[in-house]
Amino acid sequence: MKRSSPRQKTIAIRRQELRLSPDQSRVVLRPLGFASGKEYAAIIGRVLALAEPEVRRLLDEVIADFSSRHRWLVKRLLTRFHYLEHHLPPGGDISEARKLLIGSYFMFEYASESAALFNPSIIAHPDQSGVPRGSLRFLLSLRSTGEGHISSISFRSGVISADNAVTLDPPSRFLTEPELIENSTYHKALFGRKAAEMGLAGEWAQRVMGRLGDFFTLSELKYALKEILQETAPGAKIGDDNTAKGLWLLAQSNYDIRFPPDQELSERIIFPVTPIQSNGLEDVRLTAHRDDNGKTIYYATYTAYDGRSVLPQLFETEDFRHFKFATLNGPGVQNKGMALFPRKIKGQFAMLSRQDGENIFLMYSDNVHFWNQSKLIISPAHPWEFVKLGNCGSPIETKEGWLVLSHGVGPMRKYCLGAFLLDRNDPSKVLGRLSSPLMSPEGTEREGYVPNVLYTCGALLRGDQLILPYGMSDRVTGFAVIPINDILSAMV
Repeated sequence: MKRSSPRQKTIAIRRQELRLSPDQSRVVLRPLGFASGKEYAAIIGRVLALAEPEVRRLLDEVIADFSSRHRWLVKRLLTRFHYLEHHLPPGGDISEARKLLIGSYFMFEYASESAALFNPSIIAHPDQSGVPRGSLRFLLSLRSTGEGHISSISFRSGVISADNAVTLDPPSRFLTEPELIENSTYHKALFGRKAAEMGLAGEWAQRVMGRLGDFFTLSELKYALKEILQETAPGAKIGDDNTAKGLWLLAQSNYDIRFPPDQELSERIIFPVTPIQSNGLEDVRLTAHRDDNGKTIYYATYTAYDGRSVLPQLFETEDFRHFKFATLNGPGVQNKGMALFPRKIKGQFAMLSRQDGENIFLMYSDNVHFWNQSKLIISPAHPWEFVKLGNCGSPIETKEGWLVLSHGVGPMRKYCLGAFLLDRNDPSKVLGRLSSPLMSPEGTEREGYVPNVLYTCGALLRGDQLILPYGMSDRVTGFAVIPINDILSAMV
């Protein structure tokens, strides 16, 4: 007779009443675009045909309707006009009011979290000033989903009290996108290595790279591309040559963004920029990574989605104001669920991954941008994870080992949370795992856009308690507090 598995020890889970729900009143100004230059020119032509008094009346209506809903409204409208002014007919000056009105016809409000606010990741906030003794300020990243099911990255902050009660700071009324830094600096050696990974390392590409310094800007790359094209195919454009186009797209996929220094954290929102991101930036997994000199850099893996394909990507920041977005390269960069360890192991970066969509792998690399070899470390073993198994955020270091939260998909596509423990010095060794779910969706947690899903992208260890934010059925976010010793002692 087959013997049943031993019953898992009870884990004391304190679900908080606190809920972080979507707020449809929080809207962001986004550029309104059209498929052809003719459409832009037609709309601009209609505005140019208006008499000046009518222009001022219409602009006054726009300012009255929208100035209380957005910071820097006039500045944003003028910036949008300047981006499109090449569509204006040649000759003649126009008034400031007409420029602003033209800008307003090519902007719209977007409710970024109108559908959902979920899949959180939590870290200790970089700024702990003014926090009561014994408390900890935290930073939360969230997946915001709005019209068209486009996912963006938003942020919140809050405080964990001395007795581990979780409170959230009230969010700002406003939301604003960052400035895209057009001429961010590229490191030639790193750029060349990425280009080679993409099969762009031939003689033509080498000639382009030879025109660039050790560090170069986007405009310098564009100039070099045009120079080589002029020499090899006079009259050709960047899009006409596969190598030139590939180098240009690679550069555009590695970019910097920057928020104003006086902008509150909750006002910052990050939308897709590149084609591979066009349908969303999904499921950020934050980690405060300590380098060899003790400096902390905040890395985050996320999933870029274009409506058909998914691709894991990376961003890094030191202050959550200036962000560097980068492609990840190598055969290990597949599927979803890459999660970086918070420090190097034996001198190398370490990452959990799920290349096959089903099992969890371990990877090492000398460079955070390149991932090649992977080793299978854990597979579905229990009925509640038979469909697939994945990590739920960066590993958490404890004296017993690396605690990894996981998710398992079982019957009826039900998502539950689990956990396993890896050796601190050799994370390929699995020291234990839960045989039953750590948490399963219960009651109203089961109801949402995608029912029966309980999911997180990262938890925070505070003393002997695990602070666990989690998404409920791709709709809202809740919080739980769990004794770490309960989790570890329940593992087999």
